[in-house]
Amino acid sequence: MTTTALIVAAGQGERVGGLPKQYRLLGGKPVLRRAVEALVSHPAIAKVRVVVGAGQEDLAEEALFGLDVGGLVEGGAERADSVRAGLAQIDGDAVLVHDAARPFCPPDVVDRLLAPLEFFDGAAPVLAVGDTLARASDRLEEAVDRRGLVRVQTPQAFRLDALRLAYNRWTGETPTDETTVARAAGLSVAAVEGDSALEKITTAADLKRAEEWLASRLTPRTGIGFDVHAFGGDGPVMMGGIAIPHSRGLAGHSDADVVIHAITDALLGAAGLGDIGEHFPPSDVRWKGASSGLFLAHAATLIRERGGMIDHVDCTIICEEPKVGPHRLEIRRKIAAVLGLAEQQISIKATTTEGLGFTGRREGIAAQAVANIRLEIDQ
Repeated sequence: MTTTALIVAAGQGERVGGLPKQYRLLGGKPVLRRAVEALVSHPAIAKVRVVVGAGQEDLAEEALFGLDVGGLVEGGAERADSVRAGLAQIDGDAVLVHDAARPFCPPDVVDRLLAPLEFFDGAAPVLAVGDTLARASDRLEEAVDRRGLVRVQTPQAFRLDALRLAYNRWTGETPTDETTVARAAGLSVAAVEGDSALEKITTAADLKRAEEWLASRLTPRTGIGFDVHAFGGDGPVMMGGIAIPHSRGLAGHSDADVVIHAITDALLGAAGLGDIGEHFPPSDVRWKGASSGLFLAHAATLIRERGGMIDHVDCTIICEEPKVGPHRLEIRRKIAAVLGLAEQQISIKATTTEGLGFTGRREGIAAQAVANIRLEIDQ
């Protein structure tokens, strides 16, 4: 059975406000990208297509960069219009229709949905209603018997021809999901076990809840970075992205920012992504005299693209000169700005070696950094 996943992402985000929710960042990735990644990697899904709203093509292409989703499909004013547009652009035996606003789809849910299609026209994940139900206006009224009631989630799986036929027959108001259309056409729809991870993001509070849920699934990791640069040439000294007045500068292929180099290596190490030399080799003329802030921003981007979060960075600068104290807060602010963190998440300290070693002899500067991050469990 050839299955295509059809992800509907044409909403305008009125209830969230501003940027549509499917393009909001969730743990460093757009919500839409997370929804696609959950399905594009499943071995039972042959293709993934995405339906987007008119004028959202650039946002979608940026969010989905590097993912194999074929061409984007332009949706309509209502959800049903978008699903119809998507159904017209796909082929195969089965379709899995999913809302982009449900970014976390466990692979076993997909397995449970596809299995019943041998005997049913469709299948949907459901969760039992656990709360007390009642009718209400400005006050609570009569209770509603919750026995047998379920909450219907997406993705929902159907035989492709059957769902197309059901939509062709649909004449009612805009349906909220495909099971409504399918059952109205007399199709048989199996109910399979859903998952709390499939909760839909509708409001800003939902987005915050999703962030908290994601954070609970991340694994703490720690990286250590160390860098040394000798004095050479004229000042100033670049330190933590700040030009500190000094009679001598530091020698290096880039701007020789020993602080940023140490922090960058700590972040890369925490994520298991090698070291700064692998990403920005000194043999590459592109990095001759380059601002080291580019290296630091790149490391942060790599971590966030993998669904990670940077928790804290601590750096100790080891030198006799120049004096770091007067510039420490400015360095802290600069590092925080480049990493997109609060200043409280950055610690900058300085010490000397009491005249011992190369730093004690004022031959150069060293820096040591520790970075604490969190990555998704499967990274």
